[in-house]
Amino acid sequence: MTHPFLAEILAAYPAMDGSRPPAPTVTGAGALPSWFDVTGLAAASIGAAGAMLARTAAGRDGALPAVSVDRRLASFWFGMTVRPQGWQMPPAWDPIAGDYRAKDRWIRLHTNAPHHRAAALSVLGDHADRESLAPAVARWQAAELEQAVVEAGGCAAAMHDLNTWSLHPQGAAVAREPLVQWREHGAHAPRRPEAPAGRPLQGLRVLDLTRVLAGPVAGRFLAAYGAEVLRLDPPGWDEPGVVPEVTLGKRCARLDLKSPDGRAAFERLLAGADVLLHGYRRDALARLGYDAESLRRIRPGLMDVSLNAYGWTGPWTGRRGFDSLLQMSSGIADYGLRLSQADKPVPLPVQALDMATGYLMAAAVLHAVNENRAHGATLSARLSLARTAHLLVGSKRGDLGPGIEAETEADLAQAMEHTDWGPARRPRFPLRVAGICARWDHPARELGSAPAEWLAEGLR
Repeated sequence: MTHPFLAEILAAYPAMDGSRPPAPTVTGAGALPSWFDVTGLAAASIGAAGAMLARTAAGRDGALPAVSVDRRLASFWFGMTVRPQGWQMPPAWDPIAGDYRAKDRWIRLHTNAPHHRAAALSVLGDHADRESLAPAVARWQAAELEQAVVEAGGCAAAMHDLNTWSLHPQGAAVAREPLVQWREHGAHAPRRPEAPAGRPLQGLRVLDLTRVLAGPVAGRFLAAYGAEVLRLDPPGWDEPGVVPEVTLGKRCARLDLKSPDGRAAFERLLAGADVLLHGYRRDALARLGYDAESLRRIRPGLMDVSLNAYGWTGPWTGRRGFDSLLQMSSGIADYGLRLSQADKPVPLPVQALDMATGYLMAAAVLHAVNENRAHGATLSARLSLARTAHLLVGSKRGDLGPGIEAETEADLAQAMEHTDWGPARRPRFPLRVAGICARWDHPARELGSAPAEWLAEGLR
């Protein structure tokens, strides 16, 4: 069977010759309990990336390999996939991050990054835990506190309902945006790697400037099929709660793009890259001196795929955001609260906006690669968590769905992954593309564990 999400998603990747990729077959049973069709989104977004991969791997006669995705395993891969063997994952959240009752409604504070925590506390006063912070939040109107934290450089989101968000200037702007925004940057000679059978992305160099969580998911997918993914982080940056999850298959280096040496190293890497993944806010790279034209002066023919949390138009296009904040802003958490008759916001069971957007970003990279090979086109793509939320909201329902049976040994891959934190296992990957197997050449590693250099020849 197929899924209704698939038609809208696949339509967001138009081929220049008018052809359409075959819709992947969706197999398996069960669904994550949610007031929205989270498992349907999981299967569709992973399946879309698989459909684009099938085009990349098409034979000389143009025959496309069959694609299928298992909805049960897709559900597991929309959550955290690391299954530690004899060790524990670091905490996912900072001690004061979470939902708080303000004077009039709920608000969420995102404080995982030290500078975001400092920004929130600069507004609310110094607090070490949620118990002492809650009374301080309760003295504020939610919208006023949200604005104060944002102006201080932090991350917060007051809760809206679905209707209020649809009428909000930002919600209305996002609803008018396409799921994937494309731009063509002229024609360049097609790049065709000599990829071995079963590794269709071998030779593709991906420079990954993304952070939690969508962009890293895209890089992880590309690495599974042979791409060389080099992640760059600034000195001192860490994401302890998710690094073991998202660095699978990648090499991770550090560069300071504000230092002369760091900029020179970045430009050398960029000159050898085929794809740039980045999740900076709309004008952040340009402020560093790397706008679209500058990037392509350094690397003619560069394909880039970028992410912005709150969308690319509207008054909040420059606002910092994360999955949990978008769930509050867009009405998703309020809808869960109302239908659950709960006394606090009810989020999705997984970070579905991040995960889906990550796989859609991977599909965008593959679509750009395919169009370059077929027509010499150089494409860039822009996606957002807010637009993915708009897609998901269209699947709202009045029940939690059929549920899903607990994970069993049969769901897990047999291979042991020797991460920097200890041995781990993961669920079997849900995507099946005939003749191709997902395989990561590097286990999950610490940030900054590799030199800032390419290992293999890129596409030429």
